[in-house]
Amino acid sequence: MTADELRTCQAPLKERYRTEPAAARLTLQAHGTLDATPLTCKVETARAVVEAGLHPATGGDGQTVCSGNMLLEALVACAGVTLRAVATALGINIRQGRVTAEGDLDFRGTLGVSKEVPVGFQAIRVRFDLDADATPEQLATLMKLTERYCVVYQTLRHPGQLSLAVALTGNDKHEGRLGSNPSAVEEGSP
Repeated sequence: MTADELRTCQAPLKERYRTEPAAARLTLQAHGTLDATPLTCKVETARAVVEAGLHPATGGDGQTVCSGNMLLEALVACAGVTLRAVATALGINIRQGRVTAEGDLDFRGTLGVSKEVPVGFQAIRVRFDLDADATPEQLATLMKLTERYCVVYQTLRHPGQLSLAVALTGNDKHEGRLGSNPSAVEEGSP
């Protein structure tokens, strides 16, 4: 796709979003299934069902994918697509490249071994190795705009509101919201 083709494709969307801001607001969804298989969640993707489970560092057998890796994969996918779109808009020819995301975890937090160790990634690094026709100034602009417009990167950098809710299905339906104390369920709808 050329820069002109990209602009032509996006122009009506941009105009609609300017005149109808509500049309730009979408709720994306992901779904998973919990079944009789212990310690896994089957995640529905656009292409296949992916079975996620524990990382070997937390007792997993390595036969399922790790959600931490999936988070990094989502970051790589979004950053790669964003970089391609920005490069196209700027007229930068990228012959090929590689996007890598690395995240540092200390599993003592996840396993409850140490309350001082946070649960989650302490640092994440994204790197692009590109074979491209670009000046240093163009590369700086490419990186600045990729960072600015990458949805997953910006979500990780500036998280929005996040909540958990639970609803029991079956004969005795009960809904509640999980707060800062996951063992406490409050009455009411999520």
